[in-house]
Amino acid sequence: MPVQIQRLLGFEHYVRDLERMRRFYVERMGFAEVGRSGPELESSSGQTSLVFRAGHAFFGCSSPLAERGHAYRYLSRHPEGIATALFEVADIRSAFVTLEQNGATPISDVEWFDDAYGRLGCFSITTPFGDTTFRFMQHRGYRGLLPGMQTCDMPRHESEFTDIDHVTANLRTMKPALLWLEHVLEFRPFWGVEFHTADKSHAGGSGLRSQVMWDAESGVKIANNEPLRPGFERSQISLFCEDNRGDGIQHVALGVRDIQHTVRELRARGVEPMPAPPGYYQRLPMQLRALGVERIDEDPSELEQLGILVDGSGPGAYLLQIFLKDAAAIFADAAAGPFFFELIQRKGDAGFGAGNFRALFDSVAGQKLARAG
Repeated sequence: MPVQIQRLLGFEHYVRDLERMRRFYVERMGFAEVGRSGPELESSSGQTSLVFRAGHAFFGCSSPLAERGHAYRYLSRHPEGIATALFEVADIRSAFVTLEQNGATPISDVEWFDDAYGRLGCFSITTPFGDTTFRFMQHRGYRGLLPGMQTCDMPRHESEFTDIDHVTANLRTMKPALLWLEHVLEFRPFWGVEFHTADKSHAGGSGLRSQVMWDAESGVKIANNEPLRPGFERSQISLFCEDNRGDGIQHVALGVRDIQHTVRELRARGVEPMPAPPGYYQRLPMQLRALGVERIDEDPSELEQLGILVDGSGPGAYLLQIFLKDAAAIFADAAAGPFFFELIQRKGDAGFGAGNFRALFDSVAGQKLARAG
């Protein structure tokens, strides 16, 4: 029996300053606050929590109230970051049996929670992504995202975001994670790339190898990165693992309906993206021709003004994406961690764009050098 994942619901983000993160998610990103922890849950868990919604994506943020609980233990070892990925499954008991038979390590048995509207079944497992766990859930009418959370009124305005396009993990070595995803979660290879900046004489250079795994039924995609030699320690993948104090989730990609509109709105609210690498837009027409992308609907000069990247895989198939600065840069606080968001609008291209993958790598590397200087 397959695991029967239906979708990637969202993530739990553990933070030290919940009010700072609430302002970021609501006032700057434009997410809606849709849930909060009540006194009973806070007393039992030792942490206070908020839930934010962007389209069909949910982010639960938790901060410790005492020297106990999941958030406290995570933050005692790491900067702020993504601690749990949340998956909706068709049948929670069947998913538990299948995953355990496949070699998963459950943290608990299936647990059931009730509210006035229905039941929630859930359980969590360990993963090869450092201290990140995966939680599997089945909502049978249950209104809240997480057990014990009080729901707020749902937003009436249409979100700029649609759903979670993919999630990316950085690892010092990724083969164990690939095998785990294949044999435990039953994911399959989807896309891969590797490159090294020594090809452009970047002072010795550094590089990465990436492999995207996916669940074909649900479309859930998990990208996995590892550093390449030479310059293994200089690779931004290795540096992320140092900053994060271990392997973990580097970024989450959110789908958007109109990326130009969304980026304008985010910039107006003070959200700054990572800059494109030098010369990116001068090289773009040649790059698109090489990819077989004959035309795009957008004005290239507007894309350059907004910092939006373009990639593709053939006639009529391209994508637009942009990467926001990481939390440490946004808040000028290393303790905020190296996690960041990507925004992506797909226009017929289901892939990941090797050119933009390289552009992201160069951009992050440039930001780290600027920060160090």
